[in-house]
Amino acid sequence: MSVRPLRRYSPQSNRRDSELPAFRLAAADGAVLTAVSLLAAIGLVAVYSITAPRAAAGLPPQFSRHLVAILASAVLLITVTRVPLALWRKIAVPLWCASVFALAITLMLGIEVNGARRWIGWHSIRFQPAEIAKFATVLAAAAFFSEGGSKRARLRPLIGTAAVTLPPVALLLGQPDFGSSLVICAVVGIQLFVSGAPIRHLGLCILIGLIGTAGYIAMRPYAYARWTGFLDPWATANREGFQLVQSFVAYGRGGNFGVPLGDGRQKLYYLPEAHTDFLLSGIAEEAGLLGVLVVLGAFASIIVAGTRIAMRARDSFAAQMAFGMTALVGLPAAINAAVVMGLLPTTGFTLPFVSFGANSMVMCAITVGLLLRISACEAAPHVVRVSGAERRGRIS
Repeated sequence: MSVRPLRRYSPQSNRRDSELPAFRLAAADGAVLTAVSLLAAIGLVAVYSITAPRAAAGLPPQFSRHLVAILASAVLLITVTRVPLALWRKIAVPLWCASVFALAITLMLGIEVNGARRWIGWHSIRFQPAEIAKFATVLAAAAFFSEGGSKRARLRPLIGTAAVTLPPVALLLGQPDFGSSLVICAVVGIQLFVSGAPIRHLGLCILIGLIGTAGYIAMRPYAYARWTGFLDPWATANREGFQLVQSFVAYGRGGNFGVPLGDGRQKLYYLPEAHTDFLLSGIAEEAGLLGVLVVLGAFASIIVAGTRIAMRARDSFAAQMAFGMTALVGLPAAINAAVVMGLLPTTGFTLPFVSFGANSMVMCAITVGLLLRISACEAAPHVVRVSGAERRGRIS
C-alpha cells in the first residue's frame, strides 16, 4: 500500500517563477500572515511581562533583544519572499553540507552551556547551527524527493532518507540535542510519506526511531531522569519534576481568563526558563485558558494554511518544501505545548514566533517566507508567450 506521489518537479514552472517581476504581498496567504503577526505580538507582550520584574531599571534587556529580533526577522521574511524557488533548489545540497560542517565544528569547538555543546560564536555573538541544520535538511529532502527524487524514493526510500538525515542527526545527538534530532526525523518522515513511499517503509522507519529513542534514554542518565520526572513529576517536585510542577501551578492559577496581566507569580524565579521554553505557562497564568487557546489556534491556522498551500502546489519540489516548512513550525509548537502541559517529557523547544530567542525567530521567519513565496506564486498571474501570442496563467 502506498500514497499517491506528488506531481513531479517542473523546471519550466520555476523558470517562470524566477522571471516574476516582484513578489506581491496581496497574493500571499492571509491566514499565515495574520497568524504569524498575532503570535509575534503575543510573544512580545509576554516576554516583556515575564522579564520586567528582573530588570533593575528601564526596559528588560531580554525584551529589547526580542524586539530587535522581531524587526530583523520581519525584514528577512520579506526578503525571502522575493527569492525564486529555483534558487532554493540549487542551494539545497550546498546549504545542507554547510550545516553539517557547522554541526561538526560545534561538536569540537562549540560553547558549552548546561552540559550541552550547541552554540558557536565570538564574544556576545552566538548562533545555534541546529536551527540551520533543521531547515537545510528539510530543504535537501525536498530536492531529493522531487526531480528524479520521487522515482529514487520509491525504489530506495530508506537509503535516500538515511543519506539526508543520519549525518545531522548523529552530530546533534553528540552535542547532545535529542529534540532537534527528533524534529529532523519527523519532518523528513512526513516528506517521505507525501512523496509516495510504501507504508511498510514508513513503518520500518518509525520502528527504528522508537528503538533508537529507547536506547538513547537508557544510555543517557539525564534523559532517563527527564523521563522519570515526566512520569511522576510530583514525586520529584524538588528535582527532575520541578519545572513541570511549576508549570502546572501556573496553569492552575490562570484559570479561564488569567490573573491580571503582569501579576503572575511563577515568573518570580519559580518557573525556570519562563521566557523561553515555558513561555506558554506564563501566558496561561496571565491570560488563562483563553490566551492559550488563541496561541494554539494561531498555530492551527498556520498548519491548515500551509497544508493547503502544499496541496495546491503544481510540482513536487514546491509541495515538498511547503509540507516541510509547515511541519518545521507546527511540530515544535505542538511539542512545546505538550511539554508545558505535561503530555511529553521536557525537550527544550522554544515556541516559534513567541518565545525569546533570536536564532529560532530568524529561522522561523525564513521558513514562513518560503511558505508565503510558494503561496504567492500559486496565486500570482504571469504572462507566457506561446507562438508570439500572450497567454495569462499561474506560476507554480
